[in-house]
Amino acid sequence: MNPNVGTILGMVAGIVIGAAGVQVLHATNHAPVYYVAEQDISNPEGYANEFVPRAAALIKAAGGRYVAAGGVGSSGKVTGFDGDPPKSRVVIHVWDSLEQIQAWYNSPEYKEARKIGEKYAKFRSFAVDGVAQ
Repeated sequence: MNPNVGTILGMVAGIVIGAAGVQVLHATNHAPVYYVAEQDISNPEGYANEFVPRAAALIKAAGGRYVAAGGVGSSGKVTGFDGDPPKSRVVIHVWDSLEQIQAWYNSPEYKEARKIGEKYAKFRSFAVDGVAQ
């Protein structure tokens, strides 16, 4: 093999490996965003049957993932440490970005589902930036 060809191949391999390393570093420093919601449910059966399946499907389709759910209408529980825990339902989703949450939340499909949910519950929600690991 010509020494120049070996040098060029070595340089190309180094560039490829370096680019892959940069991508890994960017991926590991990207902190997720958490959507936290508290729902004061007045009709658990209607909420569970009419709202939850629609909302869950829309969240999944938009790229969100449930990481916690507890309280009314859920198998999980909410435990308070300072003061009383909410007497309602609490859910937490994880998303890749705030823009992803906003696109889901403002979508016509979620707005329609939310109208159904509001027949059975009052909502309080917010987003919290995750911490890069």
